[in-house]
Amino acid sequence: MNDYETLRFGTVGSPQTTPVSGTPAAVAHIRELGLHHLEIAWVQSVRVSDETCALIRAAAEKHGVTLSIHAPYYINLNSQTAELMQKSDERLLAAARKGFLAGARDIVFHPGSYHNQPPEQVYERAKEKLLEITGILQAEGVAATLRPETMGKSAMFGTLDEVLELSRDVPGVAPCIDWAHLHARRGDGSFNSYEEFADALERVKTVLGDEGLKRLHFHLSGIAYTPKGEKEHIPLNEADLHYRELLQAFLDYGVAGTCAVEAPEPFHTADALVIQATYRRLLALQEGTAEQPAIEE
Repeated sequence: MNDYETLRFGTVGSPQTTPVSGTPAAVAHIRELGLHHLEIAWVQSVRVSDETCALIRAAAEKHGVTLSIHAPYYINLNSQTAELMQKSDERLLAAARKGFLAGARDIVFHPGSYHNQPPEQVYERAKEKLLEITGILQAEGVAATLRPETMGKSAMFGTLDEVLELSRDVPGVAPCIDWAHLHARRGDGSFNSYEEFADALERVKTVLGDEGLKRLHFHLSGIAYTPKGEKEHIPLNEADLHYRELLQAFLDYGVAGTCAVEAPEPFHTADALVIQATYRRLLALQEGTAEQPAIEE
């Protein structure tokens, strides 16, 4: 499986079935499960030594697993004080620096809140902040892509269009599309059909071109929501997200890249395998290679 040649599946955070602790062990277990990607969840803080990063990178290279980083939750490109903004910058920079040392190519983060400000104003501030941070990383030789995530609540900065426009306007930035968040953000059960998924992919293509569809990184999971948006991630078998239609849209639009699955334990590993198996089944049906059941005479 070559870089960005096809769609790679994995988990956000170590699979709960990993037999021993530590990210290198989680990387090895990802491959034992038949998955190909791990998103390392540094969601509280980035406290990892350079030596551990080297071990993670070596494990990923040995097992053919690609890596991404989920940066700390406490990042906000629209922080309201200089002190909070500085801390936010430090968290994102630390995730990118250490993630790059660990062999990760993508740094996922929650972009922030509107704080009751006009979305256009928040967008400009977020763009300027990302131009600043990507400039620092480029000067340091940190070749990692920053990926602002689409968010699941209407009060949060991070619509699909906002994330796509940041990716267009700031070199070194690309989207992390959380499909469950887009579904939950509406709060009314919409954004849950093949047509809506296809329209979203058309928007990706319009803003980022065909290459944008070939270098996607996204999250996929079940999700519960209220009229205000996301409530919590839930198992696929309890969710209303039409993920089969979404996977079919991926196939029809030639989507490639990485899919990181978020689910509460003990469904974490199982849901990632279900989504991968469903995708492979749809691919086999599309290519005419799926085995059909025997017909009794």
